[in-house]
Amino acid sequence: MQNWNYANEAMYFITICTKNRENFFGEIVAMQHQLQPTEIGQIAHSEWYKTIELRPDMNLELGEFVVMPNHIHGIVIIGANEYNTPDSQRRDAMHCVSKDTEYKNQFTPQSKNLSSIIRGYKSAVTTYARKNNIDFNWQPRFHDHIIRTMDDYYKISNYIINNPAKWIEDKFYTLISNDNLK
Repeated sequence: MQNWNYANEAMYFITICTKNRENFFGEIVAMQHQLQPTEIGQIAHSEWYKTIELRPDMNLELGEFVVMPNHIHGIVIIGANEYNTPDSQRRDAMHCVSKDTEYKNQFTPQSKNLSSIIRGYKSAVTTYARKNNIDFNWQPRFHDHIIRTMDDYYKISNYIINNPAKWIEDKFYTLISNDNLK
């Protein structure tokens, strides 16, 4: 969102896709409705939970999270911290903005905000893949949605929780549709 400071205290719904939506992370097991992860799928899962310990100064919490065959969904909650409070004295002028101030996103190096969190996560997974000769790549960007109400939070949490079952359902209907086309 153009006039939003992504260091702001808020809840964010994140989706990150693999390059060309390749199923690098594994397959959903139909009977269990959960991912049977590949090695890189396991790393994608474990690196997500390291986010909080790597950034204790950002007052982060993590909501629901799921690794799917070709993407991840997660909720990142940025709490009040020295990088987003109005009275903080910041060296980084880009983030020296309170919630009440007009803010224009810029394509400049990002730190202590949502983009830096996602960049660190993607980098950790990619670094592991490279060091272990695993074929893997992310799409260049990610999708975010600012969660504005608790009702939206619960809807998005349920969406994340139910995503593996929906994956199986969608795959089943695609198979049926394709069989009917023959």
